[in-house]
Amino acid sequence: MVARPPLVVPLLALAGFLVLLAVTVAGWAPPDRFDTAVSDAFRGYGDASPRLVDGLRIATDVAATIPFLVAGLTVAVGLAVRGGRRAAAFVAGVTVLVPVLWGLMHWLVHHPRPEDGFVVITSNGFPSGHTSNAAAAALVAVLLLWHRLGRPARLLVVGLAVAFALFVGLTRIALLAHWPTDVLGGWLLALAVVPLAARVARHPAAASPARPPDRHPDRAVR
Repeated sequence: MVARPPLVVPLLALAGFLVLLAVTVAGWAPPDRFDTAVSDAFRGYGDASPRLVDGLRIATDVAATIPFLVAGLTVAVGLAVRGGRRAAAFVAGVTVLVPVLWGLMHWLVHHPRPEDGFVVITSNGFPSGHTSNAAAAALVAVLLLWHRLGRPARLLVVGLAVAFALFVGLTRIALLAHWPTDVLGGWLLALAVVPLAARVARHPAAASPARPPDRHPDRAVR
């Protein structure tokens, strides 16, 4: 069974993402100044710590598109084989939909990445694809495991999921692959898409018990 967060969670995330998208397209000065200040700070730290930068280049690719697709589709197939068709459809849908959405944004939204970053990427940067992938994977894990775990285990899983999503997002900023607003957009995109997909994955009739069959179908109604 796939857990379903309250509908207000994805709706608020979607609203936040749309606001951030509008601000990004408009090129509003305050977020741009914030992005520049944070990126300049990480640039100075990265210049002084080349070995750390080398390590982050490797670590950040755990949420690259190919590993994300392979892991997601593998989990979906495993769930389907075990009879969890709705859970499998949920995982497969998120695995395909999230990269399509952020890829479409990269194509439509002109938002160049920081110049002279520690990784070379030429595409637009809003929202961060690695961050979207990582946050989506973390949310999928939480929603799949939620009903199977007790309270202490739930807290542990949620903590690990949040740490993973934050870590990947911060690596993208530290490597100057994205601006902070790109990373925030990635978190919001996943937080909007994954819970909505979880709600779609549940059968409409699952919430109410099936009506028992009439034991006497031929009995006349009086």
